[in-house]
Amino acid sequence: MKKIFLLTALILFTGMVYAQKSTIDGYYPVLRKAFVEANAYKTTSFVESRWRWPGNKGFNESIFEVEKLLQQAGYKKEVKGEDDGPLTYRIETRDMRGPTWDPISATVTIEGEQKPLETFATNFNMIAQFSGSTPKGGITAEVVYLTRAELNNTAGKDLKGKIVFSESGIGQVYTTAVKNGAAGAFGYSLPAYTQPEKNVNSIQFSRVSNTDSTSQVFGILLSYAAKERLKAALAKGPVKVHVETTSKIYHAKELTVVANVRGTVIPFERFVFSAHVQEPGANDNATGVGTLAEMARVTAELVKQKKFEPKRTITFIFGNEIEQTRNYIADDPARAKGIKWGMSLDMVGEDVTKTGGTFLIEKMPDPSAIWTRGEDHHTEWGGRPLKEADMVPHYFNDLVLNRCYEQGKDNGWVVKSNPFEGGSDHTPFLQAKIPGLLMWHFTDQFYHTDGDRLDMVSATEMKNSGVSALATAYTLTAANEATTVALIDELQNSATKRLQTEYKLSADAVKGGTPAAEEQHKIDVWAKWYTDAMGKMIDINVGGSTATIDSKIASAQKAVSDLNVKMDGNLK
Repeated sequence: MKKIFLLTALILFTGMVYAQKSTIDGYYPVLRKAFVEANAYKTTSFVESRWRWPGNKGFNESIFEVEKLLQQAGYKKEVKGEDDGPLTYRIETRDMRGPTWDPISATVTIEGEQKPLETFATNFNMIAQFSGSTPKGGITAEVVYLTRAELNNTAGKDLKGKIVFSESGIGQVYTTAVKNGAAGAFGYSLPAYTQPEKNVNSIQFSRVSNTDSTSQVFGILLSYAAKERLKAALAKGPVKVHVETTSKIYHAKELTVVANVRGTVIPFERFVFSAHVQEPGANDNATGVGTLAEMARVTAELVKQKKFEPKRTITFIFGNEIEQTRNYIADDPARAKGIKWGMSLDMVGEDVTKTGGTFLIEKMPDPSAIWTRGEDHHTEWGGRPLKEADMVPHYFNDLVLNRCYEQGKDNGWVVKSNPFEGGSDHTPFLQAKIPGLLMWHFTDQFYHTDGDRLDMVSATEMKNSGVSALATAYTLTAANEATTVALIDELQNSATKRLQTEYKLSADAVKGGTPAAEEQHKIDVWAKWYTDAMGKMIDINVGGSTATIDSKIASAQKAVSDLNVKMDGNLK
């Protein structure tokens, strides 16, 4: 009887959703036709070919490429402000707290061997960020291997003028080298998920401390293959290597592109997208830049063709990860009050058949971040259990997931989610009490390595991500009463499915000996999450709350509460 009750409720709620979703689903055919994946891929290729860090040559060239694309799409550079026209953009300039850095070239060769141990042409990440240059012509020096324990105690070791090598993070090796007058440092450290014994030439980018650009020595990151080759040479006796590195450390300005499609009714309310430019990979995050640039072009095209009219403003930001969204929120408190939703596009274009990852929506903190069980899993990035007080119930999680499910319904796109972990542009939104989510892929065996190149990118994956993201923004920035009612029904359906899942997990836990009251509490928290989230849906309709919307919310909340009571009773 319990299963029949739950199934019947689910069928009824599903029927209500699909009876009213036409206003939302209508965006997909238009977006699928307008979004040109070749455009996103071409931009990704441009950005991927540059080593990008805020203020450096590759970063700025990528920023100006985005500016060019915006201009071609019809965006006009602001003169007085965002209200200059329906499609505007600006480039913001900020002082940086420290210098920027450009890698130029590097080669490491074991003395007496012809084939280089590593070369920058094939090992894009071999020079540690903020590594200094060698004198013209390079240097030849003896390599001294230190264990991790020896790095912390170098008493009695002569390291002056030599190269310190350790199977440790380059930061620690470099610090030890500098303190002891060494000529430079070699470090090796790769997490297991990068599969270094399989991807033997991978190097994960890392940095060394920047003290003074005139006194920086070099820091070289080794791949598994290079590390093993060097250790094998050392096992036979003393080893000298020839090192040539060229890099630039200099002061620069940090650039951020902000583009706006101005809302026609409530322009001060907005949906904000962000994609960070820095980091040298293809998937991370050239795909985010390429996808968001195409999303901005598509939106401009549809607005000019009068196929879409945003009643609220849609904002596209390209810049330095986390800093760009934090600055955007902090720079103008009045503007920040109008930010209703934020979404980060970070690593949205993986070819999952090659990387081993999957597309994910990282959710706002919800009960799955407290009790991570069933099909909810943290990624290898990692997440800590949250407390109930950390949750801010909202409809955004399920609304975005449902937009992605709709995009993948007929094309086989696999969509999953993970509990909140943080670490990208969605975090500043959440810290400012603004609903914020992350679109990304993980786990990725090439994450932050020089294996993250263009051949690991899928244009189709970028299109799926971009269409879903725009369907979300269009739905929310142009919502009327009918759209709002459909979204309430949809959330009621999502709540029913989640409670059904949690009920089964809790019932199994009770059978295994967990106190029923403890499991009832978990279901109660989920039910309250959803009823409170439904209460937030009064802000969706551009025209404000109506009697119909209020009634629909109350009805949906009652249905979820009644289901919760029924489930609690069945657990006793």
